[in-house]
Amino acid sequence: MNIKYLFLLLLSWVSFSQNSDFPSAKVDAIVNRIKLPVFPSYQVNVIKLGAKGDSITDNKKVFDKAMALCKKNNGGTIIVPKGIYKINGPIHFVSNVNLKMEKGAKIKFSDNPKDYLPLVLTSWEGTMLYNYSPLIYANNCSNIAITGEGTIDGEGGKTWKTFKAKEGEGKNLSREMNHANAPIESRKFGEGYFLRPQMIQFLNCKNVLVENIRIENSPFWCLHLLKSQSITIRGISYKSLNHNNDGIDPEYAKDVLIENVNFDNGDDNVAIKAGRDHEGRANTATPSENIVIRNCNFKGLHGVVIGSEMSAGVQNVFVENCKTAGYLKRGIYLKTNADRGGYIKNIFVHNIQLDQVEDCLYITSNYHGEGNGYQSDISNVHFSNISCNKASESGIVIQGFADKKIQNISLKNIEIKEAKNALSNENAENVLMTDIFIGQRATVPTAVSKN
Repeated sequence: MNIKYLFLLLLSWVSFSQNSDFPSAKVDAIVNRIKLPVFPSYQVNVIKLGAKGDSITDNKKVFDKAMALCKKNNGGTIIVPKGIYKINGPIHFVSNVNLKMEKGAKIKFSDNPKDYLPLVLTSWEGTMLYNYSPLIYANNCSNIAITGEGTIDGEGGKTWKTFKAKEGEGKNLSREMNHANAPIESRKFGEGYFLRPQMIQFLNCKNVLVENIRIENSPFWCLHLLKSQSITIRGISYKSLNHNNDGIDPEYAKDVLIENVNFDNGDDNVAIKAGRDHEGRANTATPSENIVIRNCNFKGLHGVVIGSEMSAGVQNVFVENCKTAGYLKRGIYLKTNADRGGYIKNIFVHNIQLDQVEDCLYITSNYHGEGNGYQSDISNVHFSNISCNKASESGIVIQGFADKKIQNISLKNIEIKEAKNALSNENAENVLMTDIFIGQRATVPTAVSKN
């Protein structure tokens, strides 16, 4: 091996080692770039418009009127006082509006699917299509917010729950249309296809704030940040345990801050996505990027997930100062397969405290063993200062392909006190481990006893 090659190899290794430190300056730059929404002084109280917080009366027309009045006044704040407000149908946002829910206020949506017609442009598991309206929906809006100390209840545990067993035909058709590049206008779902709507979805929105509210009982994903940017999610809490109740799903999203969130979800707490298969690969100009997740309490299926729908790419994700508040199957989970393509890169995870999990840190290019022809690039993933009390299955798993290896993974100061399987590292290059302890820490070697 010649000296020049050795020197370049050493130089790249030193550079990789230095770049693995948590980049606080980059986090600060993202957070400082995010703009909070600003609202006109106009206010409207739904009680004064005739709303009744008696849990029985349908307040759909009142909330629609409040939104229309805000639009007429170029925006404003809709105040929802204490009470339980039944709404038979969706809330559709306009720009420059803050839906402010006071302490003791609850919006309880109906679970009659017909209430969420006509169809709207949305997305379902990474494929753009027309479906039931999300319960709270904003399309092409800017400067919008949901704030206050109230609760939003999606009533997802009854009628919507039954859709899960019937969704197969619609799900498969949506994926076939994706792969065939069918015109989005032809992708009409809704009645008869059983694809559940998201609870809250921001589509093509900018300068969004969701703060301090509680989210319960969603039909499907709870908070979907779709093709949107400059978003702040902070201080919210969950108790949403139905099928596929992800907490927060940034998808084709840019400049996102998620902080001080208390999760309690039936699925992933945060699942970062970027489109599925053909459609995602055709949108590589809009990866999910510049996402900060910090000071959160995890409880649910997985803490932070990237994928598996990530075909447009995911980059520049920063997770720090988070811990478990209950059961998790996996702590940090990066997943893709050979149908996806795209990339996952520049991921930093720092100061994470996990209790008992099935797997602590898991990276796989072969999710479900599916796919052919579109392997993903996974590179530059950095874990530091992570503790876990017990991994009932695996401590650390890295799974690449022989012909598409995972590259540049650093693990620094990781302690997993107990694990059935300590480490599985397959088809990966440049894996740097510093101060890794899995199981009981070794001490000084014992001396040979003399008889």
